[in-house]
Amino acid sequence: MEKVYTASVLAKGGRDGHIKSSDGQIEFDLRKPKEMGGQGGATNPEQLFAAAWGPCYLGALGSIAKHDGVDVSEATVNVHVSFNKDGNSFVLSADLDVHIPGISQQEAQQLADKAHRACPYSKATKGNIETRVTAL
Repeated sequence: MEKVYTASVLAKGGRDGHIKSSDGQIEFDLRKPKEMGGQGGATNPEQLFAAAWGPCYLGALGSIAKHDGVDVSEATVNVHVSFNKDGNSFVLSADLDVHIPGISQQEAQQLADKAHRACPYSKATKGNIETRVTAL
């Protein structure tokens, strides 16, 4: 494996904390959502995970679709990352709702599934969190 790029982000304070990337492009406070007993009013780890997974997934979709000769330049993915209680512990789950205009729902589902198998974020979560990918 050859490293191509490494992102570095310093986090402090946990869910009610602060993050800053080494290049200064990302810097902001985090707050636990109201639904989890926090004050809300700032982003949280689940939003950040969803925000990162979406563009990565669309990149994989673009590569797969180009190989198949399909234009996905107008495709979108709505990534939902949920924080769930599972007995005495907590787990994440995810739903990726994929919209690819101009093709049938069946063709879109096939491309969406291929992209899910190719996306680095999807690979990282495979077998670790329950994930549903649905072409709309």
